[in-house]
This record gives sequence, C-alpha cells and structure tokens, in this order.
Amino acid sequence: MIYTLTLPAAPVDEREIMRYMGCLCDDGTVAELISSCVREAETAIAGKVCYGEFDVTVTDDTVDFGFASVKSASLSKHLRACRRAVIFAATVGIGIDRLISKYGTVSPARSLCMQCLGAERIESLCDVFEEKITQGRAAKKRFSAGYGDLPLDFQRDIFAALDCPRKIGATLNGSLLMSPTKSVTAIIGIE
Repeated sequence: MIYTLTLPAAPVDEREIMRYMGCLCDDGTVAELISSCVREAETAIAGKVCYGEFDVTVTDDTVDFGFASVKSASLSKHLRACRRAVIFAATVGIGIDRLISKYGTVSPARSLCMQCLGAERIESLCDVFEEKITQGRAAKKRFSAGYGDLPLDFQRDIFAALDCPRKIGATLNGSLLMSPTKSVTAIIGIE
C-alpha cells in the first residue's frame, strides 16, 4: 500500500540557506535577502510525501524490493542488515520553481536565494519524514539514486511503484530530472 502525507514544515534554517549560497560572511545584506525570500515563498511551498514499505532481499550486490531489483554494491552494503525498506518520494511543490524562474533574469541573486531556500526546504522535509517514519525503529539513513553506484535510472522504478505523478504531482522526464525540481526519492532501510 502506498501512503501520502502532507507534513508541517520544520523552521527554516537560514544559516543552511547561506551555506548553500556559498556565503562565508555577511554584512547583513544576505540575511535580509534570505528573510525576504522566506517570507515571499512561505505560501508557495507545500511539502508532500508518498511512500511504501517493502520487503528487502540483498544478494551479493543486488537488492530486490519485490517491485524491482537493482544492482548496486553500495546500496547492498547499506541495506545488508535490513529486512524492510521505506521507499519514498518527497516534494515541496512547483511554487518554488515558479519563484526561481520569475527572478532568473530580473534578480539573479534573488533567484539563487530561492533556489537555495528550495534545497533547504526539501532536505528539511526529508529529515522530518525520516524522523517520523523511523521513530522507535532501528533504521539506516536515507539513500538516494545517484549515491555511490546506485543508478539514477532506478528512480523510474520508484516513480512507478509509488505512483508519484498521481500521489504528489511529481514527474520524471526522460533525462531523469524531477519536476518539481525540489523533489527527492530515497530509500530508508529498516533493520
């Protein structure tokens, strides 16, 4: 069974946005820009997650989730002690993409800030979901396609299994880019 959640956002970590922006120091101007972007984007960001829990079988460097198998030595090593896995897709929605695009030519600094805000928000959403779903269970940290030797094209199997377009409005194009861009797929091993 596939479940869908709308999760409340954790407080924005402005220092993390600044780190994503590559700012090592600030005279107050960057902090002011970040605060302004956070206020503007507040209603444009909507965190949604769809997920399922699947049996895991690890054989050598292949992991079988029932709906698909994938060859990956790094994922096999990561999940070796696990019998189950929560596989999820998360997005903060298309609103942040619209803001990034809106400012792309008229204010590159604001566009960059929106981009970094979106990155901070999707990572925060994943953290909140991971904490909620693993509460009281021994679990491995999330592992995404593209980590180690886990091929990016495994996302196709994840999108199909979770029905991401219908469940959370996230799609995957032929080049394996997700839309909305601030979206993530990941696997959490349950021991």
